[in-house]
Amino acid sequence: MVCMSGVWQLRVLAAALRRRVWSFRLPGFPVQHYSAKTAPHIPGMEYQDAICTLNTLQTNANALEQVRRERSKPELQLQAMRGFLERAGVTVKELDHLNIIHVTGTKGKGSTCAFTEQILRGYGFRTGFYSSPHLVQVRERIRINGQPIAKDPFTKYFWQVYGLLDETKDAHNGTMPAYFRFLTILAFHVFLQEKVDLAVIEVGIGGAYDCTNIIRRPWVCGISSLGIDHTQILGDTIEKIAWQKGGIFKPGVPAFTVKQPEGAMAVLRDRAKEISCPLWVCPDFEDYQANCGPLNLGLAGQHQRSNASLALQLSRTWLQRRCLPEEKFLSTTVESSSSPEAMSFTPSPIMKKGLADTKWPGRNQMIQHGAVTYFLDGAHTVRSMQACVNWFSEIAAQHERNASGPVARILLFNATGERDCAAMLKQLVPCNFDFAVFCPNITETIASCNADQQNFNVSVEHMLTRCLDNERSWRLHGDGAPRLIEAGSSLVPEEKADTLVFPCILGALQWIAQGRDPALADPSEKAMQLKPGAVAKAGPLRDAAEIHVLITGSLHLVGGALKHLAPEPPK
Repeated sequence: MVCMSGVWQLRVLAAALRRRVWSFRLPGFPVQHYSAKTAPHIPGMEYQDAICTLNTLQTNANALEQVRRERSKPELQLQAMRGFLERAGVTVKELDHLNIIHVTGTKGKGSTCAFTEQILRGYGFRTGFYSSPHLVQVRERIRINGQPIAKDPFTKYFWQVYGLLDETKDAHNGTMPAYFRFLTILAFHVFLQEKVDLAVIEVGIGGAYDCTNIIRRPWVCGISSLGIDHTQILGDTIEKIAWQKGGIFKPGVPAFTVKQPEGAMAVLRDRAKEISCPLWVCPDFEDYQANCGPLNLGLAGQHQRSNASLALQLSRTWLQRRCLPEEKFLSTTVESSSSPEAMSFTPSPIMKKGLADTKWPGRNQMIQHGAVTYFLDGAHTVRSMQACVNWFSEIAAQHERNASGPVARILLFNATGERDCAAMLKQLVPCNFDFAVFCPNITETIASCNADQQNFNVSVEHMLTRCLDNERSWRLHGDGAPRLIEAGSSLVPEEKADTLVFPCILGALQWIAQGRDPALADPSEKAMQLKPGAVAKAGPLRDAAEIHVLITGSLHLVGGALKHLAPEPPK
């Protein structure tokens, strides 16, 4: 069988998607034509109606034009955000009362926030937590006491904010905030209405000009590990990126960072001095254990240790500012002449429990369904991918030693944006996968796919082209060549194929599981149909006692997989 060319593969895949997904819509809601005018604030509007309206902000023409203007003058971004905030009925002064912990970084900022929120919730405080992106449902981004805000209050608060912005848009040249800005405004509104004791706010991209940086008076700031990412926005060197991240520093507000590359650390010190912000470097995680013995972390991976150290410093500083007289710590921060370093201390029992109880889905997560074990990590930079490889190699080897027979290793990969996919894939080669499977961040090829996971900023053709590019990059580092054969409206693997491209996540998962995962049963025929005879030719999968699947490269990919592997009951 002759290998299909990349162009032909793209055409077949795109055609398969169009046959099943022509409009990517919810029944009765053709999203690509949906506008605020067709979705007024009507009592009783459902959660999905709110999400469909929210999705219009992804492709709002005025918003996109505004972003293009602001990129040439970044300072306009915060000015625009203040205007949107005021139109939504929230003032910057009100945000001062949220007792905010503001966290940025390239990798680990979400985990740091999760550790911090869990610790402070353990003290009995009512917490708000804003993060991005979401994995399965948008409301995951806005959490109250550790739980995604329920659908009913989300819907209520959404229409409150959207209604005010929509009513005032004509007086402001028809402008509406883009998707992330709107969600940030909504989060602030929710936290104020819910009267949280504190809010942990994760920066979206960068720091200096991120829309979360309208915060004037956080109680403490944190910077997790820095690396190269979002170079078109933040710059192409670690020093430029560090300058952007240091933009969240505020005069007189204590800030902490983990140990950084020398160039980045120098920039952070200069930014802190320029802004008159006291900055400390967190100690090694082992230093805390020297005081109190082993500390257990609820999140797997050695890289989580620096995130936990940062979280301990952030939570302790917040508690001290809150003035809890009963809280005793055995040491305080000190400064050296060149680099202020935070001293370790003895974590309280509540802190220790908080670290151990922290959960953060999609990061070093493992799900076992019978003979199929899924390892999920949203690594999307070269450095975070190396951490993912270290974690997967260690934990997968442990499971393989206890396996009842041969184990097949499968990679399910996708990456988006301007990220260096080839470099990330090169990091994954030593894992010795039997198959590498690629698919776009599309959950399933049906008209009723989840509106929470729709992305209108990238075309289907672009997503599939990226998958084929990733497949070619993988083959450059391996020996095999892909062989795909057409079976009806589907693509199925030919014998001895070592790479595959699928048009959606569900189709990829169903092929990988080979009918051995009941969670992927398909009574409604949601995925592409694969001929059993052709699927049975899947080489190592045929005789494997167990199947191990690493899903990585994108948090959106991981979220799409979790939608099928670990669906949560509606709330």
